[in-house]
Amino acid sequence: MKILIVDAQGGGMGRQLVASIRKEFPKAEITAAGTNSIATSNMLKAGADHAATGENAVVVGSRKADIIIGPVGIAIADSMYGEITPAMAAAVGQSDAKKLLIPMNQCNNVIVGVKNTSMSYMVEAVIEQLRNEEVI
Repeated sequence: MKILIVDAQGGGMGRQLVASIRKEFPKAEITAAGTNSIATSNMLKAGADHAATGENAVVVGSRKADIIIGPVGIAIADSMYGEITPAMAAAVGQSDAKKLLIPMNQCNNVIVGVKNTSMSYMVEAVIEQLRNEEVI
């Protein structure tokens, strides 16, 4: 199972995702794609198998992944304070991979009907969804 985790800014969400997925699914192949080197570095330190930074890393990673995980902003051009380029958003959106998008009500992107919950709750929800996937 090839999992791509995409994160921006400080990579805090991505770091938590990588650590939790690594613990629960030790055989999963985790690739971290950060929009900047700090995000990438934090995900790599958390246990990602591979890591790369920038637009092309997200584009190439999206083609190879079975599952893409990240905040909902990774599928919205110019979101996350401009760190998600149109090419990144298109690559995520057009990928055949299953997408597990975490609702984050920020950067003028509000997901109506979704309450703000803790990051740990959202990470656990991702883990639960992965448990339900037949291929892991």
